[in-house]
Amino acid sequence: MSNPSNIQHDPRSRQFFVMVDDRKAYLCYMDLGKQTLDYYRTFVPPSLRGRGLAAKLTEYALNHAKQSGYTVIPSCSYVERYMQRQTTRSVRSA
Repeated sequence: MSNPSNIQHDPRSRQFFVMVDDRKAYLCYMDLGKQTLDYYRTFVPPSLRGRGLAAKLTEYALNHAKQSGYTVIPSCSYVERYMQRQTTRSVRSA
């Protein structure tokens, strides 16, 4: 199995992706301008689900946005839930 930590960013196709067992899991986004990204779709093939790939892709994409000074609009329901969970965790640990 390929290492799922080998997440790549392809700005031309506006995707963060990882290849595992010759299958592609990805997070798609739109650049809305004004330092704003819309993360609108996360997909993990059925045979790869349950391995935490969507969470790893989302974490990587959010870190990329933060380091690049972007604001994120989470149109994807998975990304939205992920961000809510992270906010809840940081509030609890404060």
